[in-house]
Amino acid sequence: MAINYPNGKKFIPAKEQPVKKKKKDFSFSNRGKTLEDELNETNEYYLHLGLAVIHKKPVPVQIVKVEYPSRSAAVIREAYFRAPSTTDYNGVWNGRYIDFEAKETENKTSFPLKNIHEHQIHHMSQVVKHQGLAFMIIRFSALQRYFIIRFEALEVFWDRMLTGGRKSIALQEIEDIAIEVVPGAFPRIDYLPVLKQF
Repeated sequence: MAINYPNGKKFIPAKEQPVKKKKKDFSFSNRGKTLEDELNETNEYYLHLGLAVIHKKPVPVQIVKVEYPSRSAAVIREAYFRAPSTTDYNGVWNGRYIDFEAKETENKTSFPLKNIHEHQIHHMSQVVKHQGLAFMIIRFSALQRYFIIRFEALEVFWDRMLTGGRKSIALQEIEDIAIEVVPGAFPRIDYLPVLKQF
């Protein structure tokens, strides 16, 4: 199946990209989970307890070519991203609209700003202008550390990059301006209490 971005670039699924050999993780906690998995479970927990209604946004895809090898099966052979997606999650909590992006990095000393796209910054800016809460959850996977950074703080680092400054946010800078969330069991990433500080 061939999928292309709106700008015409070819989408290469993760399974076709070169695989980097990872160091073995001898820790049994949270084995094989991604930040997205952890957030989806956390959001299900919040929904079940009636604390918030937050969902992962679907990726807008236009299906172009489908083959039917049998009556009961369909195989998508070609599809395109209809438009750039905005952020990963949105919903309602405590009467407020919330919208956030979730990013992971294996880097131990900084978060590369190339992991964020301009249209995501623009989207979060619009959310904040309309009194919504916009933020980013960053997972330093090698360190098993999680941080929540408000959009207003993220925008400062983005603007710094646009004016020729550093193209990443140092871990020390994140520690200074973001709020760290210590992972737990239920929910795994309890980020709602952090929003109360916003």
